[in-house]
Amino acid sequence: MNIKNDSHEHDHSHGGDCSHVHEHCHMDGHNHTHDQDNALGHEKGKDEKTLKILLKHWIEHNKSHEDSFSAWISKAKGMGKMETSQYIEKAVKFMEQADEMLQKAEEHM
Repeated sequence: MNIKNDSHEHDHSHGGDCSHVHEHCHMDGHNHTHDQDNALGHEKGKDEKTLKILLKHWIEHNKSHEDSFSAWISKAKGMGKMETSQYIEKAVKFMEQADEMLQKAEEHM
């Protein structure tokens, strides 16, 4: 096995121009680049952060719709549209279940 000490720059995209030197060993059979590793790690971290934000947003967004739907249930009943109000009520229940699933997903982040 050949081992070679190597010193080279890595560029990292963090929203600014940031490059620095790393020293490390390369061994034969080394079949990936550190740029790929760093890009995958940064991508995963970025995706996790985005997903956390989205989960919170989706829950809040659904709740705002549920409030609006609830108001229209009363209005539909007032118009004599009982079947319509019942379907809206069912939709609210499904949204509440979706919220529970999204909250569980958020807990597992």
